[in-house]
Amino acid sequence: MNKLVYLLFRVFIGLFTLVPLRFLYLFSDLLHHFIRSVLRYRRKIVFTNLKNSFPDKTDAELRSIARRYYRHLSDILVESLKSFSMREEDLVNRYRCTNPEVLNEYFKQGKSVICVAGHYGNWEWGGAASGTQLLHKPIGFYKPLSNPYIDEYVQKTRATGRTRLASITRTAETFIQDWGEPAVFFMIADQSPSSTRLAFWVDFLNQETATLHGPEKYARIHRLPVFFASVKKVRRGYYTITFTLVASDPEQAKTGEITSRFMNLLEQEIKIQPAYYLWSHRRWKLTRAE
Repeated sequence: MNKLVYLLFRVFIGLFTLVPLRFLYLFSDLLHHFIRSVLRYRRKIVFTNLKNSFPDKTDAELRSIARRYYRHLSDILVESLKSFSMREEDLVNRYRCTNPEVLNEYFKQGKSVICVAGHYGNWEWGGAASGTQLLHKPIGFYKPLSNPYIDEYVQKTRATGRTRLASITRTAETFIQDWGEPAVFFMIADQSPSSTRLAFWVDFLNQETATLHGPEKYARIHRLPVFFASVKKVRRGYYTITFTLVASDPEQAKTGEITSRFMNLLEQEIKIQPAYYLWSHRRWKLTRAE
């Protein structure tokens, strides 16, 4: 069964390979209406998250953000599938690093760095597009898929150029692996933790929020500088990524301070263009009472 699903998946990806991205956005327009109006995908979760995050906005404003969010979500789905067949130079053209020099300074010192980001803008293209724009070797963490054939295909196709993928189940080993050169470890760190025992609590978008401590933990252990990777959607299919220093000396920061700084920067980013955050995720499913 796994092999059959894999073959069907390859056929589907093959169709995306043949069609230019500009035409796939026409499909995205149709998909957006289906997801929002027919499937009504996680509609209650989206509006609950928006209402709690922006209590001062009117219902009309929240509906407007939701409409733009579903359109962006369909674009992300299309862009993610198309990325399996995109050349690295095409990704670089659409996903530009604005200030690689701030990371390159650490490369010249022979030092690896951690870059943390949220589910904002396009979080799928960053690692693959950074291979030729940064001196560091890009290492992206991902959650292995249950289908071993698709998982192997994802690893081969997403690990383009110098970029490598590492399973989140082997995070500790990944940080001590010899990559042959200083690495930049990309970590998406705004997910809800699996339990409150593993959480730092911060004020995020007007809500008490449980956050992951992984980036801060490994930054302290290995004494790695931490940067926030801020993503901006310039226009449809085009993004920029800008790096902001969160902590240059993580072992000197108080417990939870690095995580709080990161979440504060992410909040500022979301408030500027709220439609580009992953509002259909059950971000606030944990409460401190649990």
